[in-house]
Amino acid sequence: MSERIPEGEPVYTIAVASRLTGMHPQTLRKYERAGFLRPARDGHQRFYSASDLDRLRRIRYLVEDRGLNMAGVEMTLSMTDRLDTIDGEMTAAEVRDTVTDALRQTTAARNSPGG
Repeated sequence: MSERIPEGEPVYTIAVASRLTGMHPQTLRKYERAGFLRPARDGHQRFYSASDLDRLRRIRYLVEDRGLNMAGVEMTLSMTDRLDTIDGEMTAAEVRDTVTDALRQTTAARNSPGG
């Protein structure tokens, strides 16, 4: 009987993640430097989870299919991350405030020194 690997378990090396996402390893490093994802590390070795691979595929879609630049990807990921945390009981105003807050944080991070 085979065990299923939990979605958040970092098991894929950068070479495997590169093949599974169709992205060059240097591109994965670039997205890590941009703060789009944080693969687990063991020394200098990066390990990606299934969740990381899904996020990389989302980034690839945003860049290649939708034509977003890095700032657009950053804003979109920030909003979707915040929306993923929204409770089904939130009002429309609370959802709007959550999105506005995500936009504000993204703008502030981009305009801060070193950001």
